[in-house]
Amino acid sequence: MDDLDFRAGSGQSTSQLRKYPRVRVSAPFPCSLARVGLQRKGGEQGLGIIYDVSAKGVRVMTEAVITPGDRIAMSLRLPNQAASMFIETATVRWGKEQTYGVEFERLTPNDNKHLQTFLKHQSRLSRPLAV
Repeated sequence: MDDLDFRAGSGQSTSQLRKYPRVRVSAPFPCSLARVGLQRKGGEQGLGIIYDVSAKGVRVMTEAVITPGDRIAMSLRLPNQAASMFIETATVRWGKEQTYGVEFERLTPNDNKHLQTFLKHQSRLSRPLAV
C-alpha cells in the first residue's frame, strides 16, 4: 500500500478513510520488534526503520519475519525524546515488500503524551501523509 492507492470499489482515497493521519518523520529512525510471546531478555526478534507515525501506529520497514495479523511488541525512541517507548502489544495490519503498517493496541499514558507531543511538533514541520 503506497500513498497513491485507492480503496477498491469505493472511489475514496485511503486518506479520506483514515481516522488518525500519519506524519512523515523528518529522518527515519530505528526500532526493535519481537512477536508477542517470543521476547527474550536481552534478545531482539528484529530491527526496523520507522518512516511515518500516527497516533495509533507506524509504518516500518524490516527484514524480520512478520505477517499481517501478527501481534508484536516494539521498542522505539522518537526523535528528540530522551526515553524509549515500549509498546507491549501492536498488530501488523498490512505488509508489502518488507514494509508494514503496525497498529498500537496499548500505550501507557506517558508514552501517549510523548507521542502526541512528537506528532504536534512534526505536523508543524510537514504535511500529513495521504495513507
